[in-house]
Amino acid sequence: MSSPDPQVRAARNQSTSSASPAARGPVVAVTGAAYGIGALLTEQLAASDEVRQVIAIDERRGECAAAQWHILDVRDPAIADKLRGADVVVHLALDLDLETDAAARTAYNVRGTQTVLTAAAAAGVHRVVLCTSAMVYGALPENELPLSEDAELRATAEATGVGDLLEIERLARRAPRAHPGLNVTVVRPAVLVGGTDTALTRYFESPRLLVVAGSRPAWQFCHVEDLCSALEYAVLEKVDGELAVGCDGWLEQEEVEELSGIRRMELPSAVALGAAARLHRIGLTPSPAGDLAYTMYPWVVSGSRLHDSGWRPQYTNEEVLAELLEEVSGRHTVAGRRLGRKDATAAGAAGATVALLGAAAVVRRARKARRRI
Repeated sequence: MSSPDPQVRAARNQSTSSASPAARGPVVAVTGAAYGIGALLTEQLAASDEVRQVIAIDERRGECAAAQWHILDVRDPAIADKLRGADVVVHLALDLDLETDAAARTAYNVRGTQTVLTAAAAAGVHRVVLCTSAMVYGALPENELPLSEDAELRATAEATGVGDLLEIERLARRAPRAHPGLNVTVVRPAVLVGGTDTALTRYFESPRLLVVAGSRPAWQFCHVEDLCSALEYAVLEKVDGELAVGCDGWLEQEEVEELSGIRRMELPSAVALGAAARLHRIGLTPSPAGDLAYTMYPWVVSGSRLHDSGWRPQYTNEEVLAELLEEVSGRHTVAGRRLGRKDATAAGAAGATVALLGAAAVVRRARKARRRI
């Protein structure tokens, strides 16, 4: 592992007792800084009195003028040169888009994380903060409510992107052994809301809320602003280790239905999972059957480590659900696939059976209509 060059060390040693908090604070590099959570965090850190400088890394330049920008792919080993002088790296350059080819998504996510960890160690960075998801705990009927951060990661690779996240978790555990002196913090948010598009946010775009018979859903959300504040806590070393983040408590399915005003449709497990698997296998829906488990069984997290450090969420589950419903208003999704208004109206009028089992016919009609345009 190489050390920071003499000029960087000299700059660090120039801090005096009269220096401002920002002058004494860390230099933080953020990957994926031009969009989404990365852009929000970059702006937040750049405005913080406790952060000296922000290095922003992405494949295009973002809007934060206060950051020092480097334009490159995180899989490029040259990133090590851009990280020299940084104290902390927050790696947010992940692709979890439902429409991305699964093999390409995995190649980007895993290779990118691997490169960033290796480059950070080579550049003398002492802390890397990774962001995965509470989905890595798995959605299982026997899960405790809530799960502790130390709970076993029992997810499988059957849900969108979860295989990538599990591999990132493995890299996070291995990195301190491969690179002594490198500290790795992993942040795992609950259902993320705030400009996000996932199988779980699309669940609330459906004409009916699918409930699998015999299941025990429990809904816990995480607002992107709360995630960013938790990431900042990790950056400033106010907390470390494996961190779960989300709103306090959870909502039962009946509460979600009452708050949303969306009625349920209940289907037997074999019917729901079988139909979802077939539709995904023939390419008609982006969500594999494994995504359904996260709407069937609890994966609520306690967030005790963040709470013990003094962090608190600013949003409640009820508030985040209300924001999510406002965001998805006017969108129409059946079995994870977005539809036009005409097809969505037909699906809603047809009832629960058509909403899932008839999705293939609805999508085919939508495809034919597009070809005629």
